[in-house]
Amino acid sequence: MRISDPQVLSALPDLGVECRPGLSMAELTSLAIGGTTDLLLIRRHEHLPELMSLLLGAGIAHRFLGGGTNVLVRDGELPWVVLQLVRSEPDVRIEGHFAYVDAAADLGRMVTSCAKNDLGGMEGLIGVPGTVGGALRMNAGAYGMQIGAFAREVRVYRAAERRAETLRGSQISFEYRHTSFAPDDIMLAVKLELPSRPYREILEGIRVCNQKRRASQPLNQKSAGCIFKNPPGASAGRMIDELGLKGHAVGDARVSDRHANFFVNAGRAGAGDMLALIAAVRERVRRAYGAELEEEVIVWEG
Repeated sequence: MRISDPQVLSALPDLGVECRPGLSMAELTSLAIGGTTDLLLIRRHEHLPELMSLLLGAGIAHRFLGGGTNVLVRDGELPWVVLQLVRSEPDVRIEGHFAYVDAAADLGRMVTSCAKNDLGGMEGLIGVPGTVGGALRMNAGAYGMQIGAFAREVRVYRAAERRAETLRGSQISFEYRHTSFAPDDIMLAVKLELPSRPYREILEGIRVCNQKRRASQPLNQKSAGCIFKNPPGASAGRMIDELGLKGHAVGDARVSDRHANFFVNAGRAGAGDMLALIAAVRERVRRAYGAELEEEVIVWEG
């Protein structure tokens, strides 16, 4: 979608919004897949209510993008514009055991900033790409930890109610790769409570996690991380591997040779190729194991 309304375009700078017209989502996603649309970069988060009212009044459909690392976007001209927060400076503030973090902050940068202040617990997230907001929405985790366990407050913009609200951790349901946030909630900031650990101990934990990732994941290829959630008591990657599907491809969309739950764009794959591969692997697992795999990657089709 392209914004053509001159009144909307002229109002954006006063709201701290930069419009980048006709941008390919392939440039913004780790899968390097996606069609074209206008991108609105939001630099002044306090003006979100006015921006949302402006878009609503003009009938401009929109979607919100975090770091673009866990999303598969349809091809072609997209029927909505994309909104993205620009992180503030500083994006991490430490007070005792608490870290106040901007949702647009890079996840690895946040873990490192906390480590430098002897705050640990999130070493497993150091190699997970994306933003803090995206990690909160899906309750990202690795190697036995999840970010939701440390969240004490989350500041969100509730688009349905057109207002910002601070939710206490006890008001949010954090489950395996799932949270109780509404689909149109926009993460703004989070207050994390983290345990004190010596910096050297945290660095050792980070080193171990990085070593495990380098040994098992296709870090230098275009992927969106794990495609499927693990079914209860099982491993999606192990089932796909046992079926001999590593290397299985539809066009340039391919099951990774290193980790069977990572699907990579091995060339010029489109969304159709990746969706066909996802469907084919899901069907093979269903037939062989009777398990229904649920996507962990977020698919933007409509």
